[in-house]
Amino acid sequence: MNTILKYFPNLSSRQQEQLCALYDLYSDWNEKINVISRKDICNLYEHHVLHSLAIAKAINFKPGTKILDFGTGGGIPGIPLSILFPDCQFKLIDGTGKKIRVATEIAKAIGLENCHAAHLRGEDEKEKFDFVVSRAVMQLPDLLKIIRKNISKKQMNVLPNGLFCLKGGDIQAEISTVKNITQKKLLSDWFDEEWFKEKYLIYVPI
Repeated sequence: MNTILKYFPNLSSRQQEQLCALYDLYSDWNEKINVISRKDICNLYEHHVLHSLAIAKAINFKPGTKILDFGTGGGIPGIPLSILFPDCQFKLIDGTGKKIRVATEIAKAIGLENCHAAHLRGEDEKEKFDFVVSRAVMQLPDLLKIIRKNISKKQMNVLPNGLFCLKGGDIQAEISTVKNITQKKLLSDWFDEEWFKEKYLIYVPI
């Protein structure tokens, strides 16, 4: 949790309480339904929560912004972002029902009222959103084909509506076919920890 405060020192006491509660909640649920690698649960705050909040280093979502977390798994990055942006609306979807159950129960346990999880494949999502966020769910060109239908034409943020996607490793071949990437940010420019050295945030306006 100290890792989060290092980069986001202005969190309210409520936000700190909600973030602090995540470790025990994810640890307990992970014993029943594996949403985070068992070997990695001890790194929850660095590898999952802070990783999610990298999106908040690229954009400060305005109140009222609607965001879709595509392929959320157990609620990453949607739940940490919902905590950070309580005045925005988040919908978390995943095609695996038991993972959505974890996300739903954790959001409920910490009193997140701006976050709704649904058992739904991305192809079947019909709503419109200002932004889609995703963490290494599928190849970027495939993801863009699915979500184009979900991006609202109404603009309200500093950056144009579009996709924020967290990726790792050698991504050059994957992104080479995507023409309108306007940002490929190395997360180690924001975060000092060794783990972020080959991690990227990709922003594609749509």
